[in-house]
Formats: sequence, structure tokens, C-alpha cells
Amino acid sequence: MNLRRLRRCIKNESGQSLVEFSLSALMLTMLLLGMVDISRLLLVYTTVANAARAGTRYAVVHGADDPATVSQVQTVVKNFLAAAPLNTAATGLTIGVTYAGNSNAVGSTVTVTVVYPYDPLTKYFPLHANLGSTSQGVIVF
Repeated sequence: MNLRRLRRCIKNESGQSLVEFSLSALMLTMLLLGMVDISRLLLVYTTVANAARAGTRYAVVHGADDPATVSQVQTVVKNFLAAAPLNTAATGLTIGVTYAGNSNAVGSTVTVTVVYPYDPLTKYFPLHANLGSTSQGVIVF
């Protein structure tokens, strides 16, 4: 008698595995999309930080003998950003170059600030943020 009851219970649960699979598949898909967006956010942030460093290095290397203009440093930063999957024509992209005391003299500092508006790859997760980095260097020659 117990075997017959067990068979009836198993027959009544035939659609349960489909529901469990659909819920599990939805959660797994959300997890994978979240991992892709967070990984892309990390890639964009790293690229922005390295672009600020590249702009600072360009300004420091050109030093006082052959000073780099603000537009030249901005072009270097944009070229560095274009190497990654970033839109350099984004409306929120700001590149600030500041020379301390407005001079390229030896011993003065140069500061490059880059801010990039991050848009997520999937619109499911609202991760809109402005990713920024600042790099500073001293002109030594």
C-alpha cells in the first residue's frame, strides 16, 4: 500500500521540476549578467585610471624644455581611452589638465583628472556612475 501512495505522489509532482528549473535558470542568468557588468565596470575604471597616468606622464616627460599644452595632454588621454571599448565622444567625459601656478617650470606639478560616465551593458542593472581618477606628477627637467 505504501508503494502505491508513493507512486501517486510522484505522478502528481511532474511539473515541479519545470518550475524549479525556470526559477534557477532566471537566477543564474541574472547572476551572469551582473558579473559581466561588474567586470566591465572594473575594466572601464582601470582604463580611466591608466589614461590619467598616461596624460600625466606625457606632460612630465615633455617638461619645461618642450612643454606640452593642455590640448596635447587631452589628446593623449583620449587616444588612450579609445584603445579600450570606451566612447571618447561621450557627453559626460571630462579631462582636466592643471599646471600648478600655470607654469611648466621645473619643480611645478601637473594634475590630470579624467571622469567618464559609465553606462551598463545591460539595462537590467542601473549601475550608472561617473568613474574618475586623478594623477599628479612633478616636472623634473
